[in-house]
Amino acid sequence: MKCSRVPFNADVYLYEQGKGMEDGFELWHDVVTKGWIVTDSLVRIERPDGSVVCPFILNRRGRIFIGEGDYIIEDDDGTKHVCGADKVWNRYKPIE
Repeated sequence: MKCSRVPFNADVYLYEQGKGMEDGFELWHDVVTKGWIVTDSLVRIERPDGSVVCPFILNRRGRIFIGEGDYIIEDDDGTKHVCGADKVWNRYKPIE
């Protein structure tokens, strides 16, 4: 069955460090050694103790790591998503 996506409103924010937009952080070496994801463009933050962490959001699929230039999408029901700059404005249109 072919379907179209039901329209809904969402808040769309360009990810910024230090704004509390993420749900947590994972150590960089754990992301690289334990994950099956491409790590080239992930946001990496060096902490004062020298550890490097990657921010993520949580949703029903688990931890979704945030890449450089990604947007955080928060649906009206509070569900969060990460969307790349290459797709965000094809999927979302600003409400005037």
